[in-house]
Amino acid sequence: MKPDRAKLFPGVAILALSLLSLPPMGAQTAGAALSGKVASPTGAAVPDARVSVRNVSSGQVTKTQTGPDGTYRVPQLAPGAYEVTVEAGGFAAQTAAVTLAAGATQTMDVSLAAPSVSPSAPSLGDLGFTPAQTRGNAREQALLDKRSHMLKIHQRLGLITLAPMVATLVVSNRAAGRHGTASGRELHAALGGVTAGMYFTTASFAIFAPKVPGTTVRGPIRLHKALAWVHGSGMVIAPILGILAYQQRSRGERVHGIASAHGAVAAVTSAAYGLAILSVSIKF
Repeated sequence: MKPDRAKLFPGVAILALSLLSLPPMGAQTAGAALSGKVASPTGAAVPDARVSVRNVSSGQVTKTQTGPDGTYRVPQLAPGAYEVTVEAGGFAAQTAAVTLAAGATQTMDVSLAAPSVSPSAPSLGDLGFTPAQTRGNAREQALLDKRSHMLKIHQRLGLITLAPMVATLVVSNRAAGRHGTASGRELHAALGGVTAGMYFTTASFAIFAPKVPGTTVRGPIRLHKALAWVHGSGMVIAPILGILAYQQRSRGERVHGIASAHGAVAAVTSAAYGLAILSVSIKF
């Protein structure tokens, strides 16, 4: 063999082996694609929903978002099993499984559900909001959000106010009757003042919460509002009668006249207040 041919033969052999090791062009795996539409429980399109597509075998996650019409598309996916998770503000996240075939586009539409709510908290429906209102424009949604936020604070402060109210009732026997003392009256009056202050602070969040035109009151909120007229009136009358009774006892007199109704008014007010809290804590 000539020297030039001896040098050329190894290079040709390596090139031939490299070409033989390449897979045929027709044997390359074609990518798969996933598309679909994300809708609300009423069937309306949900734009800007977050779509996460996770390959079950490799763990690789591909993310995208729905367009203005609620549609999405994820191209160039390897064939196999996937877990698809869809999330959007105001809805519960949805997860589903899908298997993609090579070279095919799989369609998977997702219908989102409303988020679950705590059994002890009134729903937007209980507060009188219709489904159309909860899907309003940005201004209307901001109004709904503010009202909902203020009513939640109203509910929390209402529970906190229950503590000084009960304490005021407990020490009332030390303010009047045979066991009444000057220090007992002072303590009763101080607790009553704290209760009244917290009560009217609590009520202000419900009174000044933005009103939404066209809403109707339904469910336990209707009973809650009816009881508010009772304990609201009582929280105005009871402190006035309490001041009169306090002045009479401080002068060494027995409680008489209209001031003697202080205890009964306070008891009715406390009972109505407790029932008002139960009306939004127990679903019926």
